[in-house]
Amino acid sequence: MGILDGKVVIVTGAGRGIGRAEALECARQGASVVLAEFDPSPAYDVADEIITAGGRAIVASGDVADTDFVDRTVASTVEEFGRLDALVNNAGILRTSELADMSDDEWDSVIRVHLRGHFVPTRAVCRYWRASGRPGRIVHTTSIAGLYGFSGQTNYGSAKAGIAAFTAIVASEMEQFGVTSNAIAPMALTRMTTDVVDEHRGRDGEFVFLDAGNVAPMVAYLCSADSGHISGKVFGVQGDSIEIFQPFTSVAEIKAGGRRWDPAELGDRVGELFEASGIPAGAENGMTKMRYGPS
Repeated sequence: MGILDGKVVIVTGAGRGIGRAEALECARQGASVVLAEFDPSPAYDVADEIITAGGRAIVASGDVADTDFVDRTVASTVEEFGRLDALVNNAGILRTSELADMSDDEWDSVIRVHLRGHFVPTRAVCRYWRASGRPGRIVHTTSIAGLYGFSGQTNYGSAKAGIAAFTAIVASEMEQFGVTSNAIAPMALTRMTTDVVDEHRGRDGEFVFLDAGNVAPMVAYLCSADSGHISGKVFGVQGDSIEIFQPFTSVAEIKAGGRRWDPAELGDRVGELFEASGIPAGAENGMTKMRYGPS
């Protein structure tokens, strides 16, 4: 018996890395899994692994930022399994470049796959759950690159920061329909992170801290009925650690006493905000904020 017995879950980008681990864990927890993947070859390998272990899985090959493909996938999922209970938005790409050197395509492609690639599937499942009256679970994938801001990742970080805001807004809109919307900010060794993290970092006996499989249990939980009271939240997930991130919060204020500010006086007064909050005035290195930084 698993926490997803009888459920049906769509996982995007499920052929490799974190998406593969999420699909396998959802299947282990009893879910039938739809693997939505641009490259079908690894997705069929994952499906075969699930089926060999006694589970149920099908592959939907296409672009998760394409409305027609996603709408067909949701419809075929319901036709095949009779229901849809959860969506895991995982598909992504990385095009690292300093902003001044970034091409239009490097910007557009990353924003499309990540941000539009979250919007299109989420819209489709929300329409299904609203029309059917069924509850639903959505797990998005943001990143500490978007929450903290990493040099060389203006495209990726901007998309991921947008996903964090998207998570909260979807949660607010869909609460009345029994649909939850949460996000994870994972750190694991995948094809996208080999230049950032050390494959052997964090080894402790048989436990590999950065193994992608370590991310999957939290995702399975957020897809389950057990997490129905949680929505609009962002969790950091890596190794044996699960964190929760606090959204932007006002921590200090200055006032002009019921009149319009004079720009000339702000040079003296704005410093009060930094003093009261402890926030440095200059640019910060986002990696220094990480609880478990790259090696």
